[in-house]
Amino acid sequence: MKANKLITAIFVCILFCMPTMLLKAQTSETKATLVEGIVVAGYADNGGYVNFVGPAIKFTNKPLVVFVGLLPSLKFKEDKSASGTKNALVMPSLGFGLTAAYKHLAIQVPLFYNSKTASNDGKWNVGFGVGYKF
Repeated sequence: MKANKLITAIFVCILFCMPTMLLKAQTSETKATLVEGIVVAGYADNGGYVNFVGPAIKFTNKPLVVFVGLLPSLKFKEDKSASGTKNALVMPSLGFGLTAAYKHLAIQVPLFYNSKTASNDGKWNVGFGVGYKF
């Protein structure tokens, strides 16, 4: 529990400090974007995911680009409940996170929320992914 709070606190600090580190006169740019050509595969919550960077705030300081925004995703995880029922292997999900792209290499730190069920409390899960920027 303490580790999740620590990771969340570090992520929030990075999130709020990133714009001040990247903004410089005439060499950087900040703008909103709806879709970006980045595909990322990664690991979160004992399963894999594939996503595309969706609506985001984009900080550019060429060749580095940093995105903070929503991540429409497909999560791959087989969940088993105590009663023996199984969920689908592939589930659509919406995450939130930070994506940094240097030339064509993209690195991502997403947050996905698992809602509360009869057997588990709802919680945020941090992941890590690597991808390609087209």
